[in-house]
Amino acid sequence: MARRGHRPSQAPGNRPRFWGRHAVIAALANPDRTVKKLWGTREALANLQLPPLLPVVYADVADLGRMVPADAPHQGLVAEVDPLEEIWLGDLLDQGRDDRRPLVILDQVTDPHNVGAVLRSAAAFDALGIVTQDRHAPPESGALARSASGALETVPWVRVVNLARALDEIAEAGFWRIGLTGHATQTLGESMGEGRIALVLGAEGEGMRQNTEAHCDQLAKLPISPNVESLNVSNAAAIALYAIATR
Repeated sequence: MARRGHRPSQAPGNRPRFWGRHAVIAALANPDRTVKKLWGTREALANLQLPPLLPVVYADVADLGRMVPADAPHQGLVAEVDPLEEIWLGDLLDQGRDDRRPLVILDQVTDPHNVGAVLRSAAAFDALGIVTQDRHAPPESGALARSASGALETVPWVRVVNLARALDEIAEAGFWRIGLTGHATQTLGESMGEGRIALVLGAEGEGMRQNTEAHCDQLAKLPISPNVESLNVSNAAAIALYAIATR
């Protein structure tokens, strides 16, 4: 694919370890993912279709437990993988030029569980992809892959150096940039229209940075009860993506 537009960041050099059936099986099924080594119990490995040259090590549950964070639900499978190749924003925008799939932009959301959950919602509602900064977003990891439940392998994830410039490029591609924030005066339903939407969400607590808000076409809020101050960013993303899908 031609590399053009806002350049991606550099991929981290370490190899993450994924655990859990959904994350590991999705990694094995992704032709763009290189799985370097697989550990598993005989029961968990019994029905898997494995590449012929993949190094496989049989291990018991206790051995696998020592390879992952404490109490991580490995379900009898652990894989060491190479990070996916970086995607250029211009290429992703080109992929979606003829459809209305939404794009999700995360401003300094650093919790891997939240980013993984957003990826899962993006897969569920057929988003074009997600965009994050490189220095204020988590790397690929077992926790993130587990939370994504396989979506890390199917939803394009673009990492950019400068989010403001990336938002400019997204606008030039014809997206209406809606920033979700509690201090907006209009609801998301009132702000969407019928065009292509780029949904911008900030970190919990701090929310979107001022410069990110300035690069949105409109700010909107979810119509939640005043009894609740805010929603978890991954919950907000899921609700907003549902609203976009059903408008």
